[in-house]
Amino acid sequence: MLKHGLIALALTLAPVAAQAQPADVAAAVSAPGRPEAAVALDAGRKPAEVLAFGGLQRGARALDLFTGSGYYGEIMARAVSPQGSVVGWNPSQFVGDDDRQTLAAVHQRSANFTAIDSRPEAISLPADSFDFAMINLNYHDAYFTSARSGFRMEPAPFLQAVFQSLKRGGTIVVIDHVANPGGDTRQVVDALHRIDPATIRADFERAGFVFDGESPILRNPGDDHSKGVFDPAIQGRTDRVVYRFRKPA
Repeated sequence: MLKHGLIALALTLAPVAAQAQPADVAAAVSAPGRPEAAVALDAGRKPAEVLAFGGLQRGARALDLFTGSGYYGEIMARAVSPQGSVVGWNPSQFVGDDDRQTLAAVHQRSANFTAIDSRPEAISLPADSFDFAMINLNYHDAYFTSARSGFRMEPAPFLQAVFQSLKRGGTIVVIDHVANPGGDTRQVVDALHRIDPATIRADFERAGFVFDGESPILRNPGDDHSKGVFDPAIQGRTDRVVYRFRKPA
């Protein structure tokens, strides 16, 4: 269960740097000690370029939503330096004992990373606390439904919780697999785990975020968007949109 005490601890590990400086994300990616499975994903995910586009700063307090195994959470924890901190959130329906052990190992390697989980409908984040947030390849899950696990999210309250957790002027980067326009979003997500970028932008702007830019670094024109993202023909090489949004100052 998500506990504000854990988040408060992560947010008070050290003071934020007085003068903002870009995080050295390239050094964080190339530093030794990351798991081989994570390093193997770097070529397709281009984390240094993505985080540089996002504007991650040294000393930032960052939020990694749908952190999974902590891929981005660990990179960001290294990049923001010990003066910053990272909270990685997962929906509790998809977190087992092995996942918790994996995330505990990330914390051991980077003490300024803290993993939390909660049911999405009960997500509760401290207000005005984060400088930076990201959702890597999972915003579409705001429309995903799983009868077996009892998982179903509603985008609006989820984004409301995220919006209020960011500081004024805070930034969020959203990366996701591209779907063709049209069709019912939940049906497309359930079938392909893709989402129309126009839906992402409309949802975030409706929640109060301001669109702040797009990067083409993960686009793949060879992906025809008709295959599920786990299809061996395209897995790891899907066409991906990279959006940056900002909470008004």
